[in-house]
Amino acid sequence: MRTVKAESLNVESFLPFGHYASMINPSAEKIGAAPVEFFRDMVQEDLGGALTPSFSTCRVEPRDPVIDVTECHTATGEGILPLDNDVLIHVGPATPNDSDLPLEKFRVFKVPKGTLVVLRPGVWHHAPFTPNRTPANVLIVLPERTYANDCEVVNLDESEQIRVEL
Repeated sequence: MRTVKAESLNVESFLPFGHYASMINPSAEKIGAAPVEFFRDMVQEDLGGALTPSFSTCRVEPRDPVIDVTECHTATGEGILPLDNDVLIHVGPATPNDSDLPLEKFRVFKVPKGTLVVLRPGVWHHAPFTPNRTPANVLIVLPERTYANDCEVVNLDESEQIRVEL
């Protein structure tokens, strides 16, 4: 089993997979001043032309940090916002539908709570891991019913699985 070390987020290394911004401690352009500040248009998500965004919660319990399943959405990006705990997400570059998974290019990033990550369409990913023994509630933003109509899921053979080094 290959091991991948979790990386801290930085713009350059995460750019092939998407964008991110701290939603709790923003440092973006703003309108207004204290006591009301509006930090505008911090991150955009490609919803693939869908008109109805859907907001879901993914609750992840502590578990063995082994990537044994991955998925992608061909027509849409995905927003991931850890609400109450840091999380680890794995990502792999988007590929044509009929090609092999680029497992050797999979990376893992530590996403601080309150940081919105938006994945590009086609980027391989799956449910986050917690880097500690505390569960995490994660807001997921996708077009309505993406999990049912634009979700390719691949279960990895034991020889392909990747252990995440914390």
